[in-house]
Amino acid sequence: MVKVKVCGITNFEDAKLACDLWAYALGFIFYAKSPRYITPQDAGAIIKHLPSEVKKVGVFVNASYDELIEAKEQSGIDLFQLHGDETIELCEKLGRDNVIKAFRGQAQDYGDLFAYLVDADVKGEYGGTGKTCDWDKAIKAKDYGNLILSGGLNPDNIKSAINEVEPFAVDVSSGLEKSHGIKDKAKMISFFENIKGEING
Repeated sequence: MVKVKVCGITNFEDAKLACDLWAYALGFIFYAKSPRYITPQDAGAIIKHLPSEVKKVGVFVNASYDELIEAKEQSGIDLFQLHGDETIELCEKLGRDNVIKAFRGQAQDYGDLFAYLVDADVKGEYGGTGKTCDWDKAIKAKDYGNLILSGGLNPDNIKSAINEVEPFAVDVSSGLEKSHGIKDKAKMISFFENIKGEING
């Protein structure tokens, strides 16, 4: 059953709409260089008002273990999404069930993690580019565990992506925005409507 993770959340209104549209998870970017950056404290102010069944994900790039734990304590996230050059050892220290490891292009085997996320391979960028990833490479990541398909997904291509890749979940951010960090309500509704037939809870 395919699930939806809406990433790049920066305000409560967008978070609530995503939850109302049965999003499985919400992503909060804790990487300061991202145009969708939010502090763990501000994310926490949103998270405390959200349904407990919706997973809250903190997105990090090459943060230290101490920084990761501090951000979790401040925000109340459930999962760590690691988008940089993090090691297998760090994933183990955080607890494999707590980690989504993101890869740009071809994934590597990090063992039994919560999920593997495959994004577009754009030089110097760590996601949120709006570029479509290589779906063939994404499919290969299913050999390692649950696949979250990311990269350039939008209301127009989401149905094709689900049918071709058959991922555990899809991750969408820039494809639903009207500006960096601000979602477009009509695009969000259209995105979920377009895949209702493909998603089962």
